[in-house]
Amino acid sequence: MSDAPAAAEQVAVRVLGGPTTLIGYGGLRFLTDPTFDGPGEYPLGGGRSLTKTAPCAVDPAELDPVDAVLLSHDQHPDNLDTSGRALLAGVPLVLTTRSAAARLGGATRGLAPWDAVELPRPDGGSVTVTATPAQHGPEGCEPVTGEVVGFVLTAVGLPTVHVSGDNASLDVVREIADRVGPVDTAVLFAGAARTALFDGALLTVDGTRAAEAAAILGARRVVPAHCDSWAHFSETRDDVVAAFTAAGIADRLQLD
Repeated sequence: MSDAPAAAEQVAVRVLGGPTTLIGYGGLRFLTDPTFDGPGEYPLGGGRSLTKTAPCAVDPAELDPVDAVLLSHDQHPDNLDTSGRALLAGVPLVLTTRSAAARLGGATRGLAPWDAVELPRPDGGSVTVTATPAQHGPEGCEPVTGEVVGFVLTAVGLPTVHVSGDNASLDVVREIADRVGPVDTAVLFAGAARTALFDGALLTVDGTRAAEAAAILGARRVVPAHCDSWAHFSETRDDVVAAFTAAGIADRLQLD
C-alpha cells in the first residue's frame, strides 16, 4: 500500500524469533516478549511442557540498550524465558499485565486494558503506550491461560503501532479497532498456537485470522511474529503469507 514505505521508514520493526521483536519508535527502543533461551523442553507445570525448536536470531548481550519491554504476559516460557527474565533486570521499564507486575516486581508496571503511560522521547514530546485487551484462547480461557495484554504506540507525527500479544479473538480485534481506529503498523502474534488445552483450540490467531485482523484494523503494514521457533505453533510464516495472498493483501506484509 502507498503509505507502507513511509511507516517502515519511521517505525523499524525486527522480528528476532518467536514473539520477540525490536521496535524503534520515536527515538525509543521497545522489545516485546523477550525469549532468548536455546532450543529444548520448557516445563509448564502439571507434567506439561513446551518445545523450543530454534534459537533466537541474536544474543541479548548483542542488543543495544532497550528503553522499555512490552511484555504481553509472563506465565508461559514461549513469551518470557530465563534469559528474558534476566534481561528485565537491566531495563528501565517493563510494561505488562497487573498480575505479571505483581509476580515480577522490579521495574515492572502493570496495566489493565486501556490504561496508558507517557514516555518521554529523546528529541522532546512523548510516546503514549496504551494497553489493549487480548484473549489467549477461546471464550472463557482466562482462568486457565491467564491475563494477557497487547499494546498500542502513538505519538504526534508518527504512525500508530499495534502489538497484539497472544490473542485468538477477532472480537477483541474489533474492540481495539473501534477504540483506536486504523493503525499503520500491526505486529501480529500469529502461528496458530495449539496445545492440549481446550481440545487444541487456537491460542493465537492463524494466518486466516491474522489477515482478517489486518483488515479490521485497517493496517497499512503487518509484521507477523510468533510463528516460528516453537513446536506448538501449528503454522509457519509461509501459512501467514498464503492467507494474506488469498485475501489479496500480501502487499501489506513486512517479512524482512
